[in-house]
Amino acid sequence: MQIHLKNDDFIVSKTDLKGRITYGNEIFIKMSGYQEHELLNAPHNILRHSDMPAVVFKLLWERIQNKESINAYVKNQCKNGDYYWVFANVTPSFDERGNTIGYYSVRRKPTDNALKIIEPIYADLLKSEKQSGMHASEKLLKSILKSKGVSYDEFIINLQK
Repeated sequence: MQIHLKNDDFIVSKTDLKGRITYGNEIFIKMSGYQEHELLNAPHNILRHSDMPAVVFKLLWERIQNKESINAYVKNQCKNGDYYWVFANVTPSFDERGNTIGYYSVRRKPTDNALKIIEPIYADLLKSEKQSGMHASEKLLKSILKSKGVSYDEFIINLQK
């Protein structure tokens, strides 16, 4: 069953460099269906829904490991099997010397229009991954963006408007 965020909900979490959860705000814990002690030090992909194409996470990790932020639409799975969609902004966290020390993610409710567009694209990307691997999915994503004449960032941000 799908759970919906409220318009003014913000989910916040932090991870270490390996993607293990080091902090989650109250709504993050509530939405996940896990207890806080089950989430802390667990890999963030504990929430990964099987409908999510791996290529989205590949792009996400490439960006944040390159000290860049990224926005993405993510379908998360709750402990009980329910799910929820988020519009996520993931940003590296730095120490005083500019070294990456972890990652910070703020998620909010995606627009209905964004989901109408992103869900079939993700289904196609996932199908491509299952049939021909990550490279094929990545190629398909680039093709979709090229056909729309936009960069990944432009596409994702414009969906949320």
